[in-house]
Amino acid sequence: MRKINSLVVVGSQWGDEGKGKMTDYFAQKADVVVRFAGGDNAGHVINFNGQKHKVTIIPSGIFNPEVTSVIGNGCVVNLINLVKELETIQKSGVKLGKLLISDRAQLILPYHILIDGAQEEARGARKIGTTKRGIGPTYQDKAARLGIRIADIEEKDFKETFKEIFDYQMMFLNKMFDIASISFDKTYSELMKAYEVIKDCITDTGIFIEKAIKEGKKVLFEGAQGALLDIDHGTYPYVTSSNTSANNASTGTGISHKLINNTLGVVKAYSTRVGAGAFPTELLNEIGDGIRERGHEYGSNTKRPRRVGWLDLVALKHAIRTSGIDYLFITLLDVLSGVDQLMICDKYIFEGEEISYIPATSSKHEKCEAKYISMPGWKEDITQVKSFDDLPTNAKNYLNKISEICEIEITGFSVGPDRLQTVITKEIM
Repeated sequence: MRKINSLVVVGSQWGDEGKGKMTDYFAQKADVVVRFAGGDNAGHVINFNGQKHKVTIIPSGIFNPEVTSVIGNGCVVNLINLVKELETIQKSGVKLGKLLISDRAQLILPYHILIDGAQEEARGARKIGTTKRGIGPTYQDKAARLGIRIADIEEKDFKETFKEIFDYQMMFLNKMFDIASISFDKTYSELMKAYEVIKDCITDTGIFIEKAIKEGKKVLFEGAQGALLDIDHGTYPYVTSSNTSANNASTGTGISHKLINNTLGVVKAYSTRVGAGAFPTELLNEIGDGIRERGHEYGSNTKRPRRVGWLDLVALKHAIRTSGIDYLFITLLDVLSGVDQLMICDKYIFEGEEISYIPATSSKHEKCEAKYISMPGWKEDITQVKSFDDLPTNAKNYLNKISEICEIEITGFSVGPDRLQTVITKEIM
């Protein structure tokens, strides 16, 4: 076997870190780009050639015609939305690469979306902040062995099996939430129509990925959301419904962890969060508002304004540990230009004591206060910077302090949304 050349790119905060940009960057060198978790609740915006392109479930590598993009078994797939997304990017005029979809991926179906919305409303003041796209209920059904996988569609008795599960879900919606039934025939017809469009893309993608790595091809694994939204290791219960950490790259694609040899954590130069949950460094002032506007901190899918705060290194070190992150890439460094004094949280104060970890419960995390290191900011416009040496001294110090406290190497940073505004200080793929 030739040298393994694989890389996992994951978000190291609560999502929206710019993973799409970095995946797109490394996809220019990769042969295969693989998505291993989540569904179409994860929007990635990619900017190049003066155009903005958005994907939600299709891997970012699709914009490189030399790359095969793979949706792995750890993902949940709304086939109708997938077909719409594919048709939209096909109309953009950009030459696209090949797409493969795991036959073991779970299907998001219309009743999952209804259940998602109903459950969220029933939580009242304890709302999670779900996008109501059916992600959570689909993973619930997967664990309960009530899910439908893409491979099931080819089974001879699929329509009968689907009808049994469909009727059960309608009964659940009616009894629990007083929601009227939707049409099975319409649901089945729309599903089969979408399936016909993409059925040639469906295969055992685990076999394909393993073969590619063993042949010496460059394989890039793309995470969704962020490590702090991981169902096991994130800030529960305000998390997503899948394992978003880098460790799921093997389980979510059907290959051995031994075939993955590098992990890059993508982190903003500050922190953002969407929806409810503890946020010790949150800025509810003009500084936070300014960062939000300069960083265009609004959901690419939902358009919801994101909560903004100073960089939280307690949370970042948690992500580094639970994801096995080898290197960091800092995004949106340019957004901090003009801020006179920058603050970095390196510890929490909990019940009068300094701690360096995230408490397991949300109620305890809510009680944590950020302990800060203060650093002078910079005034210069850095959007045209091409190297680390070109940065203002205070910007260099800011990056070096992150690296020092987290005991991890920073391999690059971005100074704007375009591909060309990416500065790499160490090649890792």
